[in-house]
Parts: sequence; structure tokens; C-alpha cells
Amino acid sequence: MCLAQPVTRHDVEMASRLDEIQWPVTTERLLLRRASDTDLDAIWSIRSTPKTSDWLTVAADDRAGFEADLLAPERFERTIVLVLDDVVIGDATISIQDAWSQAEVRDRARGVEAELGWVLDPAHGGHGYATEAVRGLLRLCFDVLGLRRVVANCFADNTASWRLMERVGMRRELHTIADSLHRSGQWLDGLGYAMLADEWRTPPADAAGDG
Repeated sequence: MCLAQPVTRHDVEMASRLDEIQWPVTTERLLLRRASDTDLDAIWSIRSTPKTSDWLTVAADDRAGFEADLLAPERFERTIVLVLDDVVIGDATISIQDAWSQAEVRDRARGVEAELGWVLDPAHGGHGYATEAVRGLLRLCFDVLGLRRVVANCFADNTASWRLMERVGMRRELHTIADSLHRSGQWLDGLGYAMLADEWRTPPADAAGDG
């Protein structure tokens, strides 16, 4: 799973861009669709699993707090569920955002990139579903939404997450030292990955694998 930054009200307008996509979207084995109220039990079950919750920005240890956070409009509108044979096996987010820019060219930097986050049910790990889903998200970002850059971040200790990013062809751009406070009380390193639209269209030959 991968971390995604907390949302702000500015993200509401950006999340509406996901309406440009014709949902649901299919990959080789999965169906990706916008989350609905009926998915709450499945998302809660996956995110409250200790192996999963350990890396999440907000721990899923309180059902009421979990629902309040997930159902906030600016969060829920950017949440996508991963479905395998009619069963929700994970969820993901596409958070469209502005790129950093100087003031004179700020209009050209609005809504041109996205941050991805994802969670997969550990019971379905090892079959390539997470890799397949993230490739599907990248395709939506670049081929459908026309974004120029996609980023993702995780704790450096979350090996499964950063290895997945490398499998799909994302580049490691950032390695911060002991800057991220884990709920265990430890300060952990953080990693940041990115991909440009041009890189998506010409992926490296070794961008393959399972996860």
C-alpha cells in the first residue's frame, strides 16, 4: 500500500475531474470503479487488518472515525475500489493537484499532476493484482485525463510498496532521512516516486513483475 497526503477543500474541484472517466474501468482481471456507501464494510475490513493498517496515514481502528474520514466528500469522490469477481479486494485514490510553479505561469500548472495511493487486501497479495491496478490508474491519469506527471510516496520500510512503484516504471526521486513519524514512535525514512507522461508512453523494458 502507498501513502497519500491528507486532502483539503481545494481537492474537491480536482476530484470532480474523475467524472471525465467512463466508469467502471476494466484491466485484465480487475474492475475499477468509484466507491459507494455499499463498499464501506469491505474497505473497513481490508484497512483494519494489522498488516495493512501499519502503513496507513490514518489507522483504521475506530469504525466511526474511519467512516467520517472516508465519507468526507473531498476524500470519497477520489476513492476507487478494486474488484475481483464481484469482491472488493482493495481501494485506491487519484488525487489531482497543481504542480509547483512560479506566480507568472501558475495557470499552466493547475491540475496537471496526480498523487496515487492504494491498499490491497493481504489475502490477495502475490498475484499481481496491485501491480495491475496501479498500471490501470496510471493509464487513466495519462491516457484519459491527460496529466503530465504522477507521484506516489511511502515509508522506506514499506518495501512492497516501493518495489511495486519500480515495477510499473516509476522513478525514485526522493529519499528523506528520518523525516516521517510512524505511530510506533519511530522516525522513519520516506521515499517519493514519480512518472512523466513521456515515460509512461515509452516504459523501460524491465518494468514488469508481480505484486
